[in-house]
Amino acid sequence: MTRRLAVGLSVAVLAAVWAISAYLLWQSKEPSLHLPHVSMSAFVPAAALHRADAYDRVAVLIAVAGILVELAVFTIYVWWGPGFVRESAAGPVGTGMLLGMIGLSLLWLATVPVTVLELWWDRRHGLGHQSYLSAVLGGWAALGVKFVILCIALGIVMGFARLTGNWWWLAAAPVFVGIYALLAFVSPYLTPDAHKVQDPQLASLVSTLAKKEGVGHIPVWVENVSSRTSLPNAETEGFGPSRRIVIWNTLLDGRFSTGEIKVVIAHELGHAKRDHIVKSIGWYALFAFPIAFLISLVTRRRGGMGEPAAVPLAILAYVVLGLVALPIQNVISRHREAEADWLALQTTHDPKDAKALFAQFVSTALADPNPPTWEYLLFEDHPTIAQRIAMIEAWQRSYATSASRSASGSAAHEPYSSA
Repeated sequence: MTRRLAVGLSVAVLAAVWAISAYLLWQSKEPSLHLPHVSMSAFVPAAALHRADAYDRVAVLIAVAGILVELAVFTIYVWWGPGFVRESAAGPVGTGMLLGMIGLSLLWLATVPVTVLELWWDRRHGLGHQSYLSAVLGGWAALGVKFVILCIALGIVMGFARLTGNWWWLAAAPVFVGIYALLAFVSPYLTPDAHKVQDPQLASLVSTLAKKEGVGHIPVWVENVSSRTSLPNAETEGFGPSRRIVIWNTLLDGRFSTGEIKVVIAHELGHAKRDHIVKSIGWYALFAFPIAFLISLVTRRRGGMGEPAAVPLAILAYVVLGLVALPIQNVISRHREAEADWLALQTTHDPKDAKALFAQFVSTALADPNPPTWEYLLFEDHPTIAQRIAMIEAWQRSYATSASRSASGSAAHEPYSSA
């Protein structure tokens, strides 16, 4: 009874620490807003809305097919994968790594048709420019990187499991958090086909916005992706001395005005100002511990993670837990993106170009402005186009109210300057 009480208290303490940490990571400067209803027909032509909807319906079905194939492959692998253990002479850890690589290879082979179908659909709508051969070979190259990552992960897990038994997750989870943080730090240096901004006007714009947001000097690079896609995008990468804004050259190909590009850069600088990369490491840690613990529970029926026969089951458990956690992670991501949108408005004071930018995404990225609820929960890691435009209108109302109060003698301040 005493042991059960101790376990119960430990679980309660860990749950409390998790909840407090999540609360602190969730805090932001974005206010709680009642978003007005937005009719997208007022911003986007009906033909563009229809085209985006038609593209999205099939694209989502292809994505769902990819998930189902992944689940099917690893479910089957759970049953016959351990048969390789009897034929391997690589030792327990080496055999576990071999099982992991075989599982990934089978998944790659099974998903090649999905990859080709996805590229066909993108090419049909002018979003993808890769050849089918380069897409397949690129997937093969990416598979090699995944082999290395998986082998390192299995080596860590199985090594700790053989030393500490079922408590391996307590030792392994911090290591994975450290690796994730290291990758987040070095990722800017691994971006392919990127170069520093060479346009003096764009460089000056970035410098002005960075000064207004108070984030100091942040290098801005341009990544050449037009040989692969026409999708526009920008990203915030790294933290501390490695932080960097990366703009895809498709955003600078003339389809977007200077004002719209300004909104994008201000949005990315907002991510940097709120340390969203560092916070993402914190969120990763909060998910890493419970996921590792649940995998340790599931794999005990195969002798625990110290035994190679448990590897196929561990991979399936990881995939399933990732899918279960995906809607929660999307909520967190949408929260960060909304905060960056808000900071961009606070910096640029340009709702007109912000609305034009998001409306442009319907035609240039074929983004569905109002996806079905299930799709929104499972796949959308950004607010919808309709939500983003609604936020702009809410910001305009709050700014107008603030300006009116200031004109009437009330204390002037930025609207919703704090949470």
